[in-house]
Amino acid sequence: MGRDRYSRQSLGALHGRIKQSRILMVGAGGIGCELLKNLVLTGFGEIHIVDLDTIDLSNLNRQFLFRHEHIKKSKAVVAKESAATFNPNVKLEAHHANIKDSHFNLEFFQSFNIVFNALDNLDARRHVNKMCLAADVPLIESGTTGFNGQVQVIKKGLTECYDCNTKETPKTFPVCTIRSTPSQPIHCIVWAKSYLFTEIFGTSEDEIPELDHSDDSENAEEIENLRQESHALKQIRNSIGSDEFPRQVFDKVFQDDINRLRNMEDMWKTRPPPLALDFDQIANKAQIIDAAVSQRDQTTWTLAENFVVFRDSLRRLSVRLMRAQSLGPDTASAILSFDKDDDDTLDFVAATANLRSFIFGIETRSKFDIKQIAGNIIPAIATTNAMTAGLCVLQAFKVMRDELGKAKMVFLERSAARVINTDTLKPPNPECSVCGVTQSRLLVDPARATLNHLVEDVLRTQLGYGEEFSVNNEVGTLYDPELDDNLSKKIIDLGIKSDSFLTIIDDDEENPRVNLSLSVLEQTLPDDSKPVLVPHKLTIDRKAKSSTTQPWKEIPTAVPTLNGTGFKRKRSPGEIEDQQDRSMKRGKIQKNVSNDELVIVDDSSNGAIIIEDD
Repeated sequence: MGRDRYSRQSLGALHGRIKQSRILMVGAGGIGCELLKNLVLTGFGEIHIVDLDTIDLSNLNRQFLFRHEHIKKSKAVVAKESAATFNPNVKLEAHHANIKDSHFNLEFFQSFNIVFNALDNLDARRHVNKMCLAADVPLIESGTTGFNGQVQVIKKGLTECYDCNTKETPKTFPVCTIRSTPSQPIHCIVWAKSYLFTEIFGTSEDEIPELDHSDDSENAEEIENLRQESHALKQIRNSIGSDEFPRQVFDKVFQDDINRLRNMEDMWKTRPPPLALDFDQIANKAQIIDAAVSQRDQTTWTLAENFVVFRDSLRRLSVRLMRAQSLGPDTASAILSFDKDDDDTLDFVAATANLRSFIFGIETRSKFDIKQIAGNIIPAIATTNAMTAGLCVLQAFKVMRDELGKAKMVFLERSAARVINTDTLKPPNPECSVCGVTQSRLLVDPARATLNHLVEDVLRTQLGYGEEFSVNNEVGTLYDPELDDNLSKKIIDLGIKSDSFLTIIDDDEENPRVNLSLSVLEQTLPDDSKPVLVPHKLTIDRKAKSSTTQPWKEIPTAVPTLNGTGFKRKRSPGEIEDQQDRSMKRGKIQKNVSNDELVIVDDSSNGAIIIEDD
C-alpha cells in the first residue's frame, strides 16, 4: 500500500498538484510545528522552513516536534529533522535566518506556490504580507491567542491584505506613571522588570522601549527627580555582594523613594498616597519563612513571603553577576537580562512587583500570573494551534484548486455557539497603503542610474506624472518639488539596492493617482538604453474620490475571493444589521474584553491575532 494512497483518494486530481508544489512556511513555533506536520503528511512536494529563533524550555509543552535535548538549537533545523521522519518523500529545507534578510528577495518568494505565515510578531508579518503582494503569491496568514484563532487567505487584488486594517503598536507606558503613580499590577510589573531589574543588573532605563519618555517635557521636574533616583541606585550597585546590599536596595526603592513621593502632596489629592515599607519590621515577620516559598508559583504570596523571595533572588542574581564579571577583563561590563524561564530573574521581578503593589494598595499577583505578563504572552493552547494549522491547509486546498471564491474568513472562538465560525469576504481596502497601490518592477543600472533618471525619464516622461509628486523609501523622502538635492546622485549612493522598495506619491490636488510601489532590481542594461526602466507597460489608477465616504462592497462569492483580516472588521450599519440576523442562525461570535485584561500583546483584535508563542 502506497504511503499516499488515502491522500490520493481524498484529494483526487489535486493530489498531483500538491506533490509538485513548492511551499514556504515562515515560523516554526506553536502553529508552525502543527502546520509542518500537516503539510508533510498531506504530501506537499517541497517545503522551506524559515525561523530565526531557537528552542526554549517553555516551548516543549506544545511545540511537539521539539524535545529537551533540542533546547537552544535552531527551530527550523530541528523541525525539519523531526518532520522528515513522517514522510520521506517530501523535500524539506531549513533556513535558520530572519525572513527580512536580503537573500529572501522577490525572486525567492516568486518561486513558491503558497506562503504560510506562522509568525509571532507584527513587523515580520507585515514584511511577508508586502513581499507576497509584490510577488503575487497567495499568503495564508494565521494566529492564535489562548482559545481564539483565525486563518486569513491573502491574494493580491482580490482580498484585504494584512495591513488593510490598522494594527496597534506595542504597548508603552509613560515613565511617570510607572515610576510615580502606578494604579494597576501591570505598572508595578513593568517597573520591576524594565526599571529596577535593569538598573541593578542590566542597562540604563533610557535604553528600555517599554518606558515612554515622549511626555518628559511636561514633567521635567519629576523626570529630573527620577534620574537622581536612578543615579543613587547605580551607586548602591557598587556594593553588590555585600551583606548590606539587600537592605540598601530595599530602603532605597521601598522607603526613601516612597517617602519622597508622599511629600509631593499635589500628586495625592485624588488618589491614596503610598505607604513606605520598613525593612526590619518585615524581616522579623519573615524569619520563619523558607526561601522555597518561591516554588509556590500558583499562589499569591504574603508581604513577608515576597520579602523573603526578594532577598533570596537578589542574592542569587548578585552571585551570578559577580561570577560573570570575574571571568576576565573583557567581562567587567557584564549584565544580566530578564528571561521569563529564568527562575532567578522571574523571582526577583515577581517579588519586587508585589512589594511595590503593597505600597500603592494594588492587587498582588502570583508568580505564574506575573510570568505571563512580564513575558508579554497569553498562555498558548496546543489544541488551538492544531485546529488553526488544520484550517490553514484546508484553505490552501481552495487556493490550489483555484476556488478562491469559496474561501471564507475562518476563526475560532471558545465562547461562541459554534467554535468554528466564518465571515463574509471583503475586497482590498482602497485606502490601504500596502495593497491599495499599483506595483511594478524597476530595472536599475547601478553604474549609471541617478535619481534624476527615475524622476525625468520614468516618472514624468514614461508614466506622465506632473510636477507635484514625491519619491520615498523606508528611510524617508528622497525627492519632492522642494527637495531636489538628490537628483544628481546615483541611486546606489542613496541606499537603494535590489529588492528595496520605492513609493511614488502623487500630490496632484485635482486627480491624483494611487501610490506607485516600485520593487528595485539591479541589472546591467545596454549602453544605448535608459539606465532606469519600467519593464512593462504600466497603468496607474486614479484615486476614487468617493472611496472615503462609501462602505466597501462585498465580493460576490462567485468571484474569486478570499477571507479578510481578523476578528473585528468595521462594517457599515446595514452590514451590522444583516450580520445580527445571520448570527441568530449560526452562532455569532461575542467578543468580550475585560477591563481587567493586563496582557500586553503586539497587536489589536482588529486583525490577525498575535501571541508571543515563539
